[in-house]
Amino acid sequence: MIERKKYMSLLEKWRDKKVIKVVTGVRRCGKSSLLRMFREKLSDNGVEERQILEFNFEDLSNEPFLDYHVLYSHIRKNLCGDRMNYIFFDEIQMVENFQKVVDSLFLLDNVDLYVTGSNAYLLSGEIATLLTGRYVEIKLFPFSFAEYIEALPDGTPHDTAYRHFSEKGGFPYTVQIANDDEMLREYLTGLYNTIVLKDVVARRKITDVMMLESIVRFLADNIGNLSVIKRISDAMTSQGRKVSVHTVENYISALSDSYIFYPVYRYDAKGKQLLKTGQKYYLVDTGLRNIINGTKGGDLGHILENIVFLELARRGGEIYVGKVDNAEIDFIVIKGEAREYYQISLSVRDENTMQRELAPLQAIQDYYPKYLLTLDNDPVVLHNGIKQMYVIDWLLQN
Repeated sequence: MIERKKYMSLLEKWRDKKVIKVVTGVRRCGKSSLLRMFREKLSDNGVEERQILEFNFEDLSNEPFLDYHVLYSHIRKNLCGDRMNYIFFDEIQMVENFQKVVDSLFLLDNVDLYVTGSNAYLLSGEIATLLTGRYVEIKLFPFSFAEYIEALPDGTPHDTAYRHFSEKGGFPYTVQIANDDEMLREYLTGLYNTIVLKDVVARRKITDVMMLESIVRFLADNIGNLSVIKRISDAMTSQGRKVSVHTVENYISALSDSYIFYPVYRYDAKGKQLLKTGQKYYLVDTGLRNIINGTKGGDLGHILENIVFLELARRGGEIYVGKVDNAEIDFIVIKGEAREYYQISLSVRDENTMQRELAPLQAIQDYYPKYLLTLDNDPVVLHNGIKQMYVIDWLLQN
């Protein structure tokens, strides 16, 4: 089992601190395994078994605890009065009024809370207001490329690993079945259907599942393209399936809430303001794209862009699509007062392509880091302060 060092270090950092640790992410990205490894580390560090209470609400044996009164009463009866108690709730959004349990337990000095959820409902609306200032969110994703490499046999060439990673994705279990294409497809298909049916259709009570799936296919086919909601509505209507802009907005919101797609909004790099129109959407895992739209080949540039987006999301900061005059910067990452700029290209060995990719970065007059990431396996090159890097080397940086 791969120890996900970054996430483990965050859990260790926040251990025994008076905040609720909320681990969020799409289904099967490794939330339960992460907390299991953390519980093992607690035991290795002298925490006794009686100090740890865990509940996986997808486990039928825990069905009685879906009643929040029963859950709270059970926990209070089993707390160690003289020790710190570590309580783990897996997929707690399945418990109606779960926030009442979490809020009440938070008031106790000898309780350290860890919560997971695979839907943004966990931290939405009134619940977020209730928990404001009381929680830290740890956003979990499928394996990064560095973690994926760690799971492969020693000596696997990095370019081969990247090709497999981009095609098959980084959900942890897929590494174990990567050599069986049929089994891999069945697993990812089942995972996709579970996300759509359980986390999107059931929670949002969506009745037109076929329309939802059409919108999913459109977004998956257009990762890295500016997706105006009206354009999606018009595309569906042109196919003889009339759908309102409002419905499209609701369906995309539901997909984002289930962490299957991530919206990235536009930012005027010169005016330093968020733009209200147009955004891009990226998939949580490129392996799912082959399940949604089939293995069509091509479009490797947008797949690379999607992989870079996910890595930037893992590394933290606010991510935007940059606008500079009439040109575009693939990503602007804002961290406090600092920022970073990224252009992504499969290759820039053609001089015209090189100049086209450099031009938007050259138009930015500040001194923050600027990167041109490509699949050209070349040494690092500096273009008047713009750092051109082999993207695989960049992905493997800590």
